[in-house]
Amino acid sequence: MLFSILTLFPEIFPNVINSSILGIAQKNKLIEVNYINIRDFSADKHWTVDDKPYGGGIGMIMKVDTIDKALIYTKELAKKKNKRNTYTEKTILLDPKGKLFNQKIASSLVKIDHLILICGHYEGVDARVEKLVDSTLSIGKFVLTGGEIPAMVVLDTVTRLVKGVLKSEATRNESYSNPNILECPQYTRPPIYKRMKVPKVLLSGNHKEITRWQNLHKKKCILSE
Repeated sequence: MLFSILTLFPEIFPNVINSSILGIAQKNKLIEVNYINIRDFSADKHWTVDDKPYGGGIGMIMKVDTIDKALIYTKELAKKKNKRNTYTEKTILLDPKGKLFNQKIASSLVKIDHLILICGHYEGVDARVEKLVDSTLSIGKFVLTGGEIPAMVVLDTVTRLVKGVLKSEATRNESYSNPNILECPQYTRPPIYKRMKVPKVLLSGNHKEITRWQNLHKKKCILSE
């Protein structure tokens, strides 16, 4: 699966993206991550990527023409790399006004061959950019400096679902894989720490009772939502 990240700050990503599961997924060629610097598509010698908003207002707005040029380049580059007869592509703008990202959306995105993530910055992007993308996503009702962190969230969540990255049981049984179901409490050694004890049933070896206990605590998580 190919991910293309359009950003003004590509240097933010490597330390995160090249570590842990994401790093292994790239090493095993299960995913590929490309970074496209939007600033490279500026139309002037000052590398301008933003401007003052029409009608006034605080902050600067990222320019639609610059983003569009970066997007066209990204799509053409991916098509040259693709050698398959069938090819699916989706472009997403990370935007606080977008649809709230969740596990269900991640499960649909993993079916896409090429996922393009556009990171806004400054005060936002020209509203016309929304007409250039397939959808907009938000990771929560709060304000971030830019779309880079949300892009990492989407990339990480989707990558975990790519076939071969993790064992199928790992993604099928973990939190949010089924609607409203969170994992039950989990413990490991030592069995007692500062007078805090692991539940006896988990030490019993009785798998039937352990499963019953786990299911009970999953139901408690649902009720507490």
